[in-house]
Amino acid sequence: MKEQRRLICPECEKDLHPITGPRCYHCGKPIKEGEEYCADCRSHPGAFTAGKGIFLYDDRMKASMMKYKYSGCREYGRFFGRAMCVYGADSIRRWSPDLIVPVPMTAAKLRQRGFNQAVDLAGIVAAWMKLPLDTGLVQKIRHTDAQKEQDAAGRRRNLKGAFEITRRIDGMRILIIDDVYTTGSTMDEIAGCLKKSGAEAVFFLTLCSGIH
Repeated sequence: MKEQRRLICPECEKDLHPITGPRCYHCGKPIKEGEEYCADCRSHPGAFTAGKGIFLYDDRMKASMMKYKYSGCREYGRFFGRAMCVYGADSIRRWSPDLIVPVPMTAAKLRQRGFNQAVDLAGIVAAWMKLPLDTGLVQKIRHTDAQKEQDAAGRRRNLKGAFEITRRIDGMRILIIDDVYTTGSTMDEIAGCLKKSGAEAVFFLTLCSGIH
């Protein structure tokens, strides 16, 4: 990944760790040797079919994400998007999606931030994998409270009814792209909506995955 090094500070890059070792069979979150599923998937299996994150969402990655999303380092998105392609291509080919969609923001939040990082990442993945991208299929139709301040049950309640699907997608295999996967509440809610609109299978790929 030498071509990407100019896009992110070298000190940050060397401390970003792609996930290795055992992963949850359902969400791809890192787990202990001998386990099959993470605690979140054991207690509340999501509506998605399968998924994975690329990097551990550790302190260094959190710092890099803060720079990307809030400090004007939007060029980090090119590094992150390409990393998702390099480390996620085999999974994407195995899942064989028909369409890529980003996790949406409300219009108000998009105006406030100026860009949606999930759209940036999804665009890079779609171009790299030569797959169609639809940024309008999933819409976020109401504001939700910050997820990080909620427990798992609270996160699910917080997101109920927050998304809508704008057309039928009967028989399609959908790949959702986002920046961070933690408890899976967002992916679960969107996947459920997509399946109600006819999706055959729903997968996700995120830049980061929380540590079990």
